[in-house]
Amino acid sequence: MIFSALVAAVALVAAAIASVTGFGIGSLLTPTLALHTGTKLAVAAVSIPHLAGTAQRFWLLRRHVDRRVLLGFGIASALGGLAGALVHASASSRALSIVFGIFVMIAGVSELTGWMRRVRWGRRSAWVAGATSGALGGMVGNQGGIRTAALLGFDVPKESFVATATAIGLFVDGARMPIYLATEWRDILAIWPLVLVATLGVIAGTALGARVLGRLPQQLFRRFIAVLLIALGLYMATAASR
Repeated sequence: MIFSALVAAVALVAAAIASVTGFGIGSLLTPTLALHTGTKLAVAAVSIPHLAGTAQRFWLLRRHVDRRVLLGFGIASALGGLAGALVHASASSRALSIVFGIFVMIAGVSELTGWMRRVRWGRRSAWVAGATSGALGGMVGNQGGIRTAALLGFDVPKESFVATATAIGLFVDGARMPIYLATEWRDILAIWPLVLVATLGVIAGTALGARVLGRLPQQLFRRFIAVLLIALGLYMATAASR
């Protein structure tokens, strides 16, 4: 009961953050659920509330999607997510989490210092970043950080930023979830109360966060993302190295 309440609280906060930044559900909810289920099952199980929150957020922000950015990122991310999910069962995420954490921290520092605002990602870079973020999402459930770092270089308005990141997340979820369900459906079914609690928390948090998005100034929004990237990267790198 206490753990279910913790999962619900984390899901609500993570979804509210994701409504503002475009990422956070998998990054915060997966390690929380892993305390009870282990990382492998947590990655698969969290994909369900992640899909629910992402679909809800997309519906609220669908008019702001930047189709130019979406085409490059979305296709590459879906392919990467499918590949990542296929190796999910056998791949070790320890070393990958350390590298990923370092990369995300560098991206956050770059944004705070202004370097990221001077970067303009071309079509090829977008495909590489999209495929990499999708693969990480399929393998370890944390694709939002690297996707957000790359999207910062496109300098799109905050509504378009979150809406486009959300649409890309749907591409990845659509590619990876069938693999998870086909290989781990029995284990996911065994913890359905936790999955349900997490899903309800994510839905509530998404509705709450959507009200906050329009009130944030653009500069504050980008700095907020940068700080979150640094915190997420530091957590992932240190946790994986223990």
